[in-house]
Amino acid sequence: MNTHSKIAVAGATGRVGRHVVDVLRERGHEVVAMSRSSGVDVISGAGLAEALVGVECVIDTATGPSPKEQAATTFFTTVARNLHAVGQVAGVQRLVVVSIIGCDRFTAGYGAAKIAHERAALSGPIPALILRAAQFHEFVAQLVDWGRQGDVSYVQHMRTQLVAARTVAEELVGLATSSPTSQVSATSIPEIAGPREESLVEMARLLVAHRGESLRIEAVSDPSDPDRDIYESGALLPGRDATLAGPTFEEWLTSASGVPPVAARAR
Repeated sequence: MNTHSKIAVAGATGRVGRHVVDVLRERGHEVVAMSRSSGVDVISGAGLAEALVGVECVIDTATGPSPKEQAATTFFTTVARNLHAVGQVAGVQRLVVVSIIGCDRFTAGYGAAKIAHERAALSGPIPALILRAAQFHEFVAQLVDWGRQGDVSYVQHMRTQLVAARTVAEELVGLATSSPTSQVSATSIPEIAGPREESLVEMARLLVAHRGESLRIEAVSDPSDPDRDIYESGALLPGRDATLAGPTFEEWLTSASGVPPVAARAR
């Protein structure tokens, strides 16, 4: 890649995409921020050809409206096909896609959809790189809201190594702008995670305490879920060759509000 490249970001207003846009601009790259609000629809293809004119690399951080396997799979594979088809005509040289650590272990659900996404990205005509990330710090609040029932929120029992979306964005930009000789192979997918293992339930309790809420967090462990062991056994933790980078979840909470986090009380 050139020192200052023209790079498009799919899902530019999303949780990771907005950070990717910021990092690219901070490093002097020309950015095409693609989202429906900017007139580019990566599903229908509307505005995509115009957006990719002169683009050297596309960073795909787009996410669909549904976490359900079928809907998510349709969304991800459609995005990948459109980016390859339109990008090839436009002369795009590289596609970088964010995925999830451990998604290849899931038998169903959103994890299975991400595997379909990876395969679609890697099977197209444009050389593609995948980055698998741990669950984002921002994911904790979303899960607390999803599990909220009255004064209780039910959160999946999960071993994880939470990472900041900004940290993932920096790694994606690094992959997008690296020289060809430093690229990883499709059979050696890099991973990025936070600096230490954490309990999702405990981090949810820390978040609630930090907010000053009286919401009680209860751990959920469904024996009928075929993928329960993936959450609980550590299968979503990074491998030994993963990049580990801060901030920790507590540090991230502090930097977001300027107020030190309050230790979560035992439930």
